[in-house]
Amino acid sequence: MAGLDKIIGQIQKESEDAAARTIAAAREKAENMLQQAREEAEAQCGEIRARSAKEKEDILERGRSAAELKVRQGLLAKKQEIIGSVLADALKAAKNLEAERYFQVIVRLAADAAMAGEGVVFFSEADLQRLPSDLERRMNDAVKDKGAVLKISSEPRAMDGGFILCYGGIEENCSFDAIFDSAREHLQDAVQRILFA
Repeated sequence: MAGLDKIIGQIQKESEDAAARTIAAAREKAENMLQQAREEAEAQCGEIRARSAKEKEDILERGRSAAELKVRQGLLAKKQEIIGSVLADALKAAKNLEAERYFQVIVRLAADAAMAGEGVVFFSEADLQRLPSDLERRMNDAVKDKGAVLKISSEPRAMDGGFILCYGGIEENCSFDAIFDSAREHLQDAVQRILFA
């Protein structure tokens, strides 16, 4: 029986050695798997940090761009407001020129607008009441080189400054409002160059 005990002991020792080797191999494999998982997790964390930093920079850049756009829009709106105010003041000043200067401007406008032939000039009620007695003559002197003859109508038209020039059924609106409206873009550009250049 001693031989059998010896064989059993040998088998048991070999089993224990095999189990120890299997356990050691399993521990080594588990340690390798954990190390690989740590390295993969660290790599993923690095990628996430890099993506987060890039997204943060993109968000900040979009914020800066949006803020700069708002500032530019605000400045443009303020410039447009100032330009509009200057043009409104200029129109008001033209309408409120003292009478002699006002009618000098009217004569120049008539000279620019007149065409060959007979035309009728219509003024507002307020202008009809303050017309200089020699205005029709002054206007005709200014347009005679064009072969034009102008007659001032006693019939008032609804406007605030300037006149309407009529040739037959064709009317040219030379009121200050119409002149400023038609030249608005040019006037805005001129005011902008003067104020903001």
